[in-house]
Amino acid sequence: MGYRELEPPPRLRELVECRWVRTGPAEPGRILPDGCMDLIEMNDTIVVAGPDTSAFIAAGSRDPVQGLRFRPGVLPRLLGVPASELRNTRAELSDLRAIGRPGSLEELVATLAAEAPRTETAPWSLPMLADVTRQLAAGRSVAATARRAGWSNRTLQRQCAAVYGYGPASLRRILRFRRAVRLLGAGAAPSVVAAQAGYADQPHLHREIRALAGVGIRQLRQPSSAANRSTEVPSGSSTVA
Repeated sequence: MGYRELEPPPRLRELVECRWVRTGPAEPGRILPDGCMDLIEMNDTIVVAGPDTSAFIAAGSRDPVQGLRFRPGVLPRLLGVPASELRNTRAELSDLRAIGRPGSLEELVATLAAEAPRTETAPWSLPMLADVTRQLAAGRSVAATARRAGWSNRTLQRQCAAVYGYGPASLRRILRFRRAVRLLGAGAAPSVVAAQAGYADQPHLHREIRALAGVGIRQLRQPSSAANRSTEVPSGSSTVA
């Protein structure tokens, strides 16, 4: 019973961060932005969870749910849909593109990965995508990241919107927030988290947690308010802006 994260299938490791399952009934949960997108299978429907810019409150459900969480920037290249069009949404996959009978989620991803990607949603190779993500996650400036890749700042801004769903500065902010949440979850003190995650100081950390999570650090750490990592679609709705 409950929510579990599992290793991705070996053949999809370059694309998928983890496989997750949720069994048994679940109460409403707070989904925190992390720069990732998910494919979710529930009630015989496959849902795409777009990149979030702030906390998303998911309704509870009695039904089991499973999904694949993709590495930042990967799923749009497989779908051929710019991430900016999916920002802060939960949409049925069949509304985004025509697909045959998908079989398992793993088989669906393998089929999508075998197709030639669109230039708009896959302007970079997978190794370059991973490098841009690493640079921004490490706090590198937008200008330095663009220069390292041989692009102008404007080109990086435009391409990041299609690939990640937001610009490089916003992605850097969300990845820093994700690192802070992990440190807080491991029991680190806020002062330590602020220093290790790359915030200017502890008040800066508190402001960012409040802005992106919608709650303060103390409430975020409470089990009843902690983030539910399954990014499901709310009951009775296939798309939520």
